[in-house]
Amino acid sequence: MMVLGLFALAFVLLVLRQNLVAILGLVLVIAYSLLDQGDPGALMLDAWHALNQEILLAIPLFLLVGQIVSQGTGAERMVRLMRALTRPIPGGLAVAAVLACAIFAAVSGSGIATLLAIGTVMYPALVKAGYSKSFAIGALCSAGTLGIVIPPSIPLILYGFMTQTSIAAMFMAGLLPGLMLTGLIGGYAFATHRHLDIEPIDWPEVGLALKGSLAALSTPVIVLGGIYSGYFTATEAAVVGVVYAGLIELLIHRDLKLSELPELLGKTAVTLGTLFPVLMLAFCLNMLLMIEGTPQLLVNTLGDWFAHPALFIVATNILLLIVGCVMDIGSAILLLAPLLTPLAQANGMDPVHFGIMMVVNLEIGYLTPPLGLNLIVAAAIFRESFWFVCRAVLPFLGLMLLGLILVAAFPQISLFLVERF
Repeated sequence: MMVLGLFALAFVLLVLRQNLVAILGLVLVIAYSLLDQGDPGALMLDAWHALNQEILLAIPLFLLVGQIVSQGTGAERMVRLMRALTRPIPGGLAVAAVLACAIFAAVSGSGIATLLAIGTVMYPALVKAGYSKSFAIGALCSAGTLGIVIPPSIPLILYGFMTQTSIAAMFMAGLLPGLMLTGLIGGYAFATHRHLDIEPIDWPEVGLALKGSLAALSTPVIVLGGIYSGYFTATEAAVVGVVYAGLIELLIHRDLKLSELPELLGKTAVTLGTLFPVLMLAFCLNMLLMIEGTPQLLVNTLGDWFAHPALFIVATNILLLIVGCVMDIGSAILLLAPLLTPLAQANGMDPVHFGIMMVVNLEIGYLTPPLGLNLIVAAAIFRESFWFVCRAVLPFLGLMLLGLILVAAFPQISLFLVERF
């Protein structure tokens, strides 16, 4: 009962738009005082244990890879290659935008960075080529979210950390769902613009574009290939990614100067300054709940409510879609993954499959008001009203929901590669 009261307090404070770190800090001080033999000082020891883990090094390193790639001309190089390859396809420019978002997402690991980098290049080109503003904004907003599920993805790392699930398995499981969502958005772009004229492929241009982007394209191949082959851990792969991306931008493309590195490190540190306090407090809360047996209590209490696994999947998806509208993806994973994953396992779901379903669910939150981050970013960079952007993403929101249904209904989409490697 006390645990439920603390969660009710946290929920009320979240609804009142209070700072998440302050909420978690307040809840934990009360919890440790009342539940942990009246010793709130134990919170500091658990906080140290939460951050003293090697896997957490992968988060700032992958963020730094994204900063390095975004600083250079990697986005323009990828766009040039995709445009060269899709010239013979009706609606090829829109398909190129979607593919460029997917590839850049695999390099940067960030949905917002993908939208900023690819969107600022492709939006003027799409409008100039005759695509409506609504379609262009909707396509770029939705494709920009692909960085949430395509590895290396920070939310996948967070889920693996909070549920003690293999990060390599999460990365492998996110690949096919990410490609499926890319195919759905790209297929819609093709189907709705079949009437547009096509151009013959220009092989010399393809060759030049491939030559210019090959070094950048090889970054995710090296990073993910090392993880999937078992040669690297996720943390080691992140180190390799930083070194490789830095050498490319410094020595090959020469889009980055040594004098700019402190600024990139500073931007990464600012991001970590908002993420790590929440991560630390959420881990402490998870440890306390585990000691008190709360996850098992929830499984036993709610077991009768979800007598059928399908009912659990439907109820969980509805809950996560609502949560995605009002909470950022990192906070939602940190708070809910430790509680929902035992329920999923009790209902026969693989934790890797559940993690992908959860991330895809919360990915949709980037496209839903009031907290849809991609909506807010798009309204700012494309200089349109927030509600215009909301209307623009509606068809693509339907595609994302279709993708979610497929991921939830067919575990093989997530587990195919995991079971074979």
